[in-house]
This record gives sequence, C-alpha cells and structure tokens, in this order.
Amino acid sequence: MTRRKAPSFAKLKFVSRMSFPVSPYIDQEDGALRIAGSRVGLSSIVAGFHEGESPDKIALEFPTVTVAQVYGAIAYYLENRKLIDDFFAEVDHEFERRVRPLGETNPELFARLEAARPQLSSKRS
Repeated sequence: MTRRKAPSFAKLKFVSRMSFPVSPYIDQEDGALRIAGSRVGLSSIVAGFHEGESPDKIALEFPTVTVAQVYGAIAYYLENRKLIDDFFAEVDHEFERRVRPLGETNPELFARLEAARPQLSSKRS
C-alpha cells in the first residue's frame, strides 16, 4: 500500500477568504479542507478521484478514513467543484509565490542533488 503524496501546497499554512459549505464529511482547519476527524486533506482524496481510483482503493491508502468518508468527500467535491478547484489553484499560486526554488535558496545543494540524479537513475534500472 503506497500513500499518495499530497500536492505541493498541502503543508502550506494559508488563510483563504473563501467560504465553504458545511459538510459532515469535511473539516475546515488552519486554512485547509480535511476529511472530518482526520489529518487527510481533501486534495489527497480528490487526487485519487482524478487518477480514476475507486473510493475503496482511496480509503485503503488512508487508514484513518472510511470508505463512506471518501464517498462523502467526493460528493462534496463534485457539488462544489468550481469553488474547490479555485481554492486549490489559489493555494497553489500562494505556494509558488512564497516558496522559492531550491536552485535560488541553496544553489550548492541543488547542484549536488542534480549531479547525483544520474547515479540514482542508474541504480533503479
């Protein structure tokens, strides 16, 4: 079982001016939309949905989330698709604005990582 990596903006503390409908399946906390009673972000569930995974498979990837919660989260997303997609885009834009690339912040480390990339690729082959 592999856990899906959340989008880049998932750990960004962000306060949006957007207002979201109340749902028993979704908590709004620290500027994030999460599956109620868990730390799993709605973005992770939506990513699985967009990848064509079944709600059962998505639930298996997140032990703290039930299949019913996944169905509820997907229904919430579908009912509010434009609002939620706009929110994800806003958070992603804010992440890009705030977080500078490693090549700018630490060029020496970035160069060492880039130099090591071919070695790692050859070990995987």
